[in-house]
Amino acid sequence: MPQQLDAALAEVRALLLDPALTRAVAAGRRRGQLATVVRAELRPVALKSGARLQIVTDDGARPYTRNVAPGPEADAAVDALLAEPFGNWHVETAGATLQLRVTKRGEAQLHRVAAQRAEPATTSHDRPREHLLDPGDPLFDAIGGSAAKRRQVDAFLRALAATLPAELTGPLRVVDLGCGNAYLTFAAYRYLAGRGVDVELVGVDVREDQRRRNAALAEQLGYADQVRFVAGTILDATVEPAPDLVLALHACDTATDEALARAVRWGARWVLAAPCCHHDLAAQLRAAPAPEPYEPLVRQGILRERFADVLTDALRAALLRLHGYRVEVVEFVDSQHTPRNLLLRARHTGAEPTDRQRDEYRALVGDWRITPRLQTLLGTR
Repeated sequence: MPQQLDAALAEVRALLLDPALTRAVAAGRRRGQLATVVRAELRPVALKSGARLQIVTDDGARPYTRNVAPGPEADAAVDALLAEPFGNWHVETAGATLQLRVTKRGEAQLHRVAAQRAEPATTSHDRPREHLLDPGDPLFDAIGGSAAKRRQVDAFLRALAATLPAELTGPLRVVDLGCGNAYLTFAAYRYLAGRGVDVELVGVDVREDQRRRNAALAEQLGYADQVRFVAGTILDATVEPAPDLVLALHACDTATDEALARAVRWGARWVLAAPCCHHDLAAQLRAAPAPEPYEPLVRQGILRERFADVLTDALRAALLRLHGYRVEVVEFVDSQHTPRNLLLRARHTGAEPTDRQRDEYRALVGDWRITPRLQTLLGTR
């Protein structure tokens, strides 16, 4: 074991046994090594018998919980966990948060953040929300830390947290289709890794210069082993193995449809898509007469554009339901910051669509004489 890793694990050990510990999670595995458990979580608990360190381990089949007494028993239990070849340790104490990641080369990468100073007690309903990613996180130094960007990152991470289960075991494969400058890509990785998730993330963008820029930033941040970028179109870029989670954030017009189609073909377990621009159906609505008595909805250009926005996303949600997804349409970020603030949040359940769902969809596209791009891509009839 490299000396650098020995020193890092010693620092983790000291925090795990510190009375100020609030929570710690170990997950993932080092390259070429197998652990006897896939995940471990530690937290202090107060029992009738006194203070204990609660350790919950998961061997991939079921969780196992034990409470160990401070002193030799806790020391031995912590040493046994540190001997496991975990790839990630996330440790929170009253004074700091420490993140340890072991690279493919067996090197230790440590990230420390001091705990924010506690706010004075207040009964006000306007108390600021706690950020899911510390505003002082070094990530913002790399991607830019404007107030607007921090708000969008926090809103996105809250949507991501609401989508994924509280406990994740095993590696989580994520692809961000149309990632652009990838600041939300990096934020997703930083947040998930901070939760102790073993995450592998691929960003896809059509521009080669963007791929090089994002790859260099991943190297600078120390994420290159787990975050990589490929240049290619949303429909054709090579992504292997298939992802568990698909992100498509502000992909323009039918690029969102292409991302959703790939997610369905992959059978992705979760999808988060924030559409941007809705020109395709707006053009179709201009070309065909509206069904009676709805012509006033599309007579004026501005109303037609807004109606096309709503109709496009409603049909996208309906098509996802027809392909076995449970779908919610929620607000991504407050509308005062951007009018493009809807988010399609989908989870694959495999449920067969009902006759009513099929009939509603067919009636909607038939009455308006439109063919959504996503319908064409999925071959839905």
